[in-house]
Amino acid sequence: MKGSCRARKGKHGGRPPVITDDMLHTVLRRRAAGESVEQIRPDLIIPTGKRKGQNPGLASIYRALAEHEKRQAYPEAVAQAEAELAALRTG
Repeated sequence: MKGSCRARKGKHGGRPPVITDDMLHTVLRRRAAGESVEQIRPDLIIPTGKRKGQNPGLASIYRALAEHEKRQAYPEAVAQAEAELAALRTG
């Protein structure tokens, strides 16, 4: 199996997600109450990173919602992937 040393150590590149779990739950709750993403966006504040204190972009919110929907639609695939990752980490 090929891969970099960093990947084997569990270090993968890229930025951390802008939308935290708390923010996602807020968006889901308010959307269920009938609000649009455009109405919710100004109340969300990025807690860490380069854009700390700013509002997330609409695309970031929609991307987080799409990922959430995918996890809800295929829970067995998510569980299998998490089990495989845990097995890789333990050796």
